[in-house]
Amino acid sequence: MSLPYCNPTACVAAGCEAATCTGAGVRSNAELFARSAAVIPGGVNSSIRAFKAVGGTPYVISRAAGASLWDVEGKHYLDLVQSYGAIIAGHAHPDVVAAITRAASDGTSYGAPTPREMKLAEEIRSRVPSCERVRLMNSGSEATTTAVRLARGATGRDRIVKFAGCFHGAVDALLAAGGSGVATLGLPGTAGVPAAAVSETLVAPFNVVPQLDDNVAAVIVEPLPANMGLVEPTAGFLAGLRAECDRVGALLIFDEVITGFRIGRGGYQAVCGVVPDITCFGKVIGGGLPIGAIGGRRDVMENLSPLGTVFHAGTLAGNPLATAAGLAALSLLDDDAYDFLAVQARRLGKGLGDALASAGIPAVVPVIGTLVGLHLAPVPATDFDAAKTTDEGMFARFFHAMLDEGVALAPGAYEVLFPGLAHTDAVIDSIVDAAGRAAARAANAA
Repeated sequence: MSLPYCNPTACVAAGCEAATCTGAGVRSNAELFARSAAVIPGGVNSSIRAFKAVGGTPYVISRAAGASLWDVEGKHYLDLVQSYGAIIAGHAHPDVVAAITRAASDGTSYGAPTPREMKLAEEIRSRVPSCERVRLMNSGSEATTTAVRLARGATGRDRIVKFAGCFHGAVDALLAAGGSGVATLGLPGTAGVPAAAVSETLVAPFNVVPQLDDNVAAVIVEPLPANMGLVEPTAGFLAGLRAECDRVGALLIFDEVITGFRIGRGGYQAVCGVVPDITCFGKVIGGGLPIGAIGGRRDVMENLSPLGTVFHAGTLAGNPLATAAGLAALSLLDDDAYDFLAVQARRLGKGLGDALASAGIPAVVPVIGTLVGLHLAPVPATDFDAAKTTDEGMFARFFHAMLDEGVALAPGAYEVLFPGLAHTDAVIDSIVDAAGRAAARAANAA
């Protein structure tokens, strides 16, 4: 449905005035993006939404449902971004919408404990046994920030070890050699972070177990990195990290903001069999609303205030709308759902791989559980250096060709694809068909 965005009455009649009506006669993506750029730096509120790495002007979304997006011009896209993994049941899933509506009618924020935050913490603990205690917050970045602070407070040490290509959000101490938007924009880190903020951060190559000493508070890792493409840990790597942390008394932090409740019921730690001391969550547990969480061993977690001396607080932490949405989303994720997601991921991965191969584009399309990667190079990536051999120019051409075909990918060569419960066989078939045409066009334009 294409709405006349200059007509507030029509938008109200369609029931979507808050999302779509500008009331100023704006009719195109370019016009609305220019208007946004006049008040928002770069026109975006998250750098990874910009088209800087691929060129062109971003589409501006007016609404979404299931696996579909519509921009302000009324163009339809099949969506493989799914809010960078925060959406797993599909956009505007009726159960999630109903849960949010019921919660909103009770009030949107209290600054006091609520039953829903307790229930969401219980649900996380029931699915991830390593999370004996859970603390909710507002984003994945806040979760990783708090996890690092907690590890330092619990151990009395300062040093943190991270891995090149693993992205842990907008955290000063962890942006060095990060994946995702940092890799896409070609930045070594970010301006505005003083040397002192990263002086106790050591960066190691992924898939190599570093030798630690007793100055290390924690090792933080994406156990299945999904921010430098999709890179599988080699056999023994995660178990080696566990053993090395135990040897020196450091804590092991798993950043499962992407993989938590996406890769399976218990996250990637249930797949690999390695138990971390602290786990970071986000995305799926909010049902598409802002949320984050950390969980871990009771003796570690109870260093958080008000029981311990490691401060954490947040006005909107445990927000009743976000927890209601998260509980609704998790209620949909049973074993059958994960089986379906894994099958659709394999179908998507094979289809994309075949399409690129037919066009003569060197590519590896890794599929791990429910996630799909896209590495435009002839051999798989095993670390950040190898991940950066992906052909970014070819990706930009393929990205725009797919967009022209009505398929939305993330505008960066290092992001994964997120098939969800709304990606039916028909949707996957449409995406694969579009990929065949898009790959041929991208190859011919090279």
